[in-house]
Amino acid sequence: MERYIMLFKFTDKGIANVQDSPNRAEGFKAIAAQVGAKVEFQYWTFGEFDGALVLTAPDDTAIGALAIGLGRLGNVRTTMLRAFDVNEFRTMLEKMPKF
Repeated sequence: MERYIMLFKFTDKGIANVQDSPNRAEGFKAIAAQVGAKVEFQYWTFGEFDGALVLTAPDDTAIGALAIGLGRLGNVRTTMLRAFDVNEFRTMLEKMPKF
């Protein structure tokens, strides 16, 4: 399973119905499971983004399908980041070409 960070911003529709956001988040967990993904953590934030999720998924296509599907609902726009733990990052550093 790969780790991903999904950042989101409310759309006009999403902020107009912001009181429903916690319930939408619970429903999203079930939808994520349909593509083999799991929501590990979800946070609502202040600043450039309105929230962040930490997810695991089997691959980029599964998480991409999930993000596209979520966007179709019209409540949020997402930005996806692939996340690496310290061991994965060390492996990258070991494989880094010498410049």
